[in-house]
Amino acid sequence: MKRAGFTMIELIFVIVILGILAAVAVPKLAATRDDAKISAQLASGSQALKNLGAEYTSQGAFTNYTAAMANAGAGCFTFATTVDGNVSVTIIGAANAACPAAVLTAVTTEASHNGLLNTDGSSKTYNFGGSTVVR
Repeated sequence: MKRAGFTMIELIFVIVILGILAAVAVPKLAATRDDAKISAQLASGSQALKNLGAEYTSQGAFTNYTAAMANAGAGCFTFATTVDGNVSVTIIGAANAACPAAVLTAVTTEASHNGLLNTDGSSKTYNFGGSTVVR
């Protein structure tokens, strides 16, 4: 009587094929995770800037905790507000828990390309009020 089953060589081939697939898939998953972190940082920075602009537009001023609240959720960016409605966006100086070192350089580059920062990665000022805005 012959038992149905897999031979040892068939099992080895399956294990080798699974190992090859895993060796290809794991680096792709790691790169996808870093891309997601970069996108999340850019989205949170852009949203914080939009929220600051909306607050100044609706209230005519920033509240005492406006920049602190924006900075709390901004990750790789810091925001400084002025009484005349300007907001300066700066990339953080060093990696921290909110902005890991693995994504800090890429976030700086992408923020420069999409206009959140100046093209050289330096601080950019947005004018939501004051004498530079035409009313």
